[in-house]
Amino acid sequence: MKKITVIIATHKEYQMPKDNLYLPVQVGAEGKKDLGYTRDNTGDNISTKNPFFCELTGLYWAWKNLDYDYLGLAHYRRHFSLKWKKYKKIEDTLDHVLTRKEAKEILKDYDVILPKKREYFIENLYGHYKHSLYIEPLDETRKILEERYPRYLKEFDRLHKRTSAHMFNMFIMKKDILNDYCNWLFDILFELEKRIDTKDYDTFHARFYGRISELLLDVYLYTNNIKYKEIPYVEIEHINWIKKGFGFLIAKFGGKKYGKSC
Repeated sequence: MKKITVIIATHKEYQMPKDNLYLPVQVGAEGKKDLGYTRDNTGDNISTKNPFFCELTGLYWAWKNLDYDYLGLAHYRRHFSLKWKKYKKIEDTLDHVLTRKEAKEILKDYDVILPKKREYFIENLYGHYKHSLYIEPLDETRKILEERYPRYLKEFDRLHKRTSAHMFNMFIMKKDILNDYCNWLFDILFELEKRIDTKDYDTFHARFYGRISELLLDVYLYTNNIKYKEIPYVEIEHINWIKKGFGFLIAKFGGKKYGKSC
């Protein structure tokens, strides 16, 4: 029987899915109050990097310390679901997230499960990043690829053309692919740490490692022709799309960087 585990990255107590496919993981747990979940500061870990790496500290911990055939990453307020619907109660939404049985069925034919792409429509991915965040870390990432992984440059440069991407660092991935992906990803990010001083950024913008990794996921998958299946995802909490859209327009046309997630 294939071992499939999807960790749920969380930094606070929250309602969680009941299906045993899921393992809630307290990310950035080092030095923090125990929430009663599995903590990312045991074994081989990078828990202290959480203020900068976000949910990736949970991914790193799971990659290094869990036994699995397939490993996934979701978020306490964002989950995969084949039965997408807007429910009034959180518990109703959580009752309809992806199940172990459903995941196993999909993974019979695919190596990776991904969320539906996010569309940016009027702006390419590089432009969106440049308008809303500080572009220097992303440009430095390209230099690292050029030096260490040049065969990925073609797909990386397509960030200047593509207007959609698999975002949120959400996936369920076969072990051998995940191992190769994580070795590649964290090698890039650890090198980026040496080159970019986060003291130049406030706490919001210092989290660029997590944001850059979102863009690198497709660079890796497309370069290696990985067979994947897109499925819907659900947002547990309400999103103000008007505010989000306004923030996007202000960034693009007003020259004002994001000051917080919107």
